[in-house]
Amino acid sequence: MEGGTADMKKPLIGLLAASLALGGLAACGNDDGSSGAGKIAGEITVLTQRTDIVNTVFQEYKKKFEAKYPGTSVKFEAITDYEGEVRVRMNTKNYGDVLLIPNSVNADQLPSFFEPLGTVDELKDKYRFVRNEQTFDGKVYGLAITGNAQGYVFNKKLWTQAGITEAPKTPEEFLAALKAIKDKTGAIPLYTNYKDGWPLGQWEGARGAISGDPDAAIKLGQDDAPWTAGKEHFVIDSLLYDAVKGGYTEPDPTTTNWEQSKGLLGTGKIATMMLGSWSIVQMQQAASSKDDIGYWPFPYQTDGKFHTVVGGDYKNAININSKNKATARAWIDWFTDESNYATDQGGVSTLKSAAMPSTLAGLTAAKTEFIELNPAPKGQEGLADKIGNAAEIALYDGKYRQGIVDAARGAKKESKDQIFADLNKKWSQARAKLK
Repeated sequence: MEGGTADMKKPLIGLLAASLALGGLAACGNDDGSSGAGKIAGEITVLTQRTDIVNTVFQEYKKKFEAKYPGTSVKFEAITDYEGEVRVRMNTKNYGDVLLIPNSVNADQLPSFFEPLGTVDELKDKYRFVRNEQTFDGKVYGLAITGNAQGYVFNKKLWTQAGITEAPKTPEEFLAALKAIKDKTGAIPLYTNYKDGWPLGQWEGARGAISGDPDAAIKLGQDDAPWTAGKEHFVIDSLLYDAVKGGYTEPDPTTTNWEQSKGLLGTGKIATMMLGSWSIVQMQQAASSKDDIGYWPFPYQTDGKFHTVVGGDYKNAININSKNKATARAWIDWFTDESNYATDQGGVSTLKSAAMPSTLAGLTAAKTEFIELNPAPKGQEGLADKIGNAAEIALYDGKYRQGIVDAARGAKKESKDQIFADLNKKWSQARAKLK
């Protein structure tokens, strides 16, 4: 989280490789599949990564919750290095009453640290993102604070000035649009944010969007050569390579700066960035008018339709060691059902009954189909990401795509075909070891 301003820089939770050391802390939780028995009263501590709004927006949440449940008190702890600090604190029992499940917690570790909120079957009709995110053995351990769609954020003024008013339908149309932006506006058509690394991992959000297949992640884990012509990773990484090779990205990627880039896009110095929909509100805040910021789906259609994958952001969960689980559960339910946090932050609501936010108007106008990825068969959970990590092709951290950018800009002597052949080789070797 950069300065507490983003909910998530990665489109899906629970896909990172880091393993949280359980040590000797494997506490035993209730095994009834639910939490919240007891009286809703007393104080709870809620951990959050939103250092930017903890003293404003979250104080309003506190007032509303405490008014609904007299006798309760909510205390917030905003943490800048959320992942790092909470991971350390989880080696004790002191990690708040309600917290966001860190990315480094593997699915089979969830019961050791968190109270189950119910079963998938009980919750799946009311909530998005519970079928395969932060679940284990049919139980749900966290509810998403918001959800993200995938595509790219852009400066509408620049795209319109270049003559593009509809979402490009193919990679070729997208590259032609970038060329028109460069020729007609002088702005940087596409900003990779290479130096920070993680923004290049955001390109992985197109997994599933290209094929329109909810089983895309499962099939990736079963594929020996994902960088073969026609397959999703070939399409994603070819577009990145071709955009850099064509001279449509920043002149010196080694000097990019994430925080500065928001202002550059908002004020029209940059036209486009491939980021999840969580970025829209941040770009709007950096623009002179929020109407200058648009959001479109990845430039690829299957069966004549654009697709976007929606996934949950961080998940609110109950510390299994909490002394006040009833109030902790009441907070999670209230936050999810009544706070309106997701929509206010421009995200997809965890409530299935809620409408899509206005920030995604560009996706709906392009008749984009929203899909959620299906849960993997038992024993194959997160397999594609495990293969990628073993092959040193971590799909979401951006490092291997930095190599693609380097080759495309001539900083290392490798053709696109050579890069993809090498990726396929490393991938198949790692997959063979993990079968």
